[in-house]
Amino acid sequence: MPSWPSLRSVQSRMTMDPLVLMTDVEQATERLIRTAEGLDVAAPSALPDWTVGHVLTHVARNADAYTNLLTWARTGVETAPYATPTARAEGIEAGFGRPLAEQIADIRESHERFADAAAAMPAQAWTFFLPWTGASAAAVPWARLREVEVHNVDLGAAYTPEDWSDAFALRLLREIVAGAKADDFSLVLRPHGVDHPLTIGTANGAPTIGGPTRAIAAWLAGRGDGADLTVSPDGELPQPPRWK
Repeated sequence: MPSWPSLRSVQSRMTMDPLVLMTDVEQATERLIRTAEGLDVAAPSALPDWTVGHVLTHVARNADAYTNLLTWARTGVETAPYATPTARAEGIEAGFGRPLAEQIADIRESHERFADAAAAMPAQAWTFFLPWTGASAAAVPWARLREVEVHNVDLGAAYTPEDWSDAFALRLLREIVAGAKADDFSLVLRPHGVDHPLTIGTANGAPTIGGPTRAIAAWLAGRGDGADLTVSPDGELPQPPRWK
């Protein structure tokens, strides 16, 4: 099952106004809802051991978790994303079997709470350091966008990494590269249209992986098989480290 993602590597690249990113979050949420419409909540998702209902419930509870973090940043009163260490899993377990209409309504309502929390943030509050995530509050809208876009793919329906925007795919790729643990894994990545290669580990002797940015990002995120990618020198595509 996917775990709470780290925001540590995001902070240094938060060059966009977080409120601008909230527009992207709004649009991504509507896309996910469109994907979900007509699905069977009991059907398997693309994530091991999770149904569609598990993914949808997680998306809703994740919005509430990020709302809590923005509340912490705005008020200065410590507000953990989840009330207890087990609350995340318990919330998903309690909600995954609900009817689809209830799940979709929950996603809409939790998104509205998150959007309201973002709108209430004074400018200075976005710089508040959140010990829970290791980053400032300004990283939270990107983290929410990432959750929605990636889990839309995880529904295993019509939405695929090919539907990600160029900007989202490149930012996701850079984040994965920055956060990769490269002790035993080295790659040189050459996404199409990117001037400079991205490197995981040591470039010397590492295979070079080329291809569309979306395809490389999806492969490294465990959401694509890498069929569109090339390997130089010729050989099999390596197995990337597990991405959280």
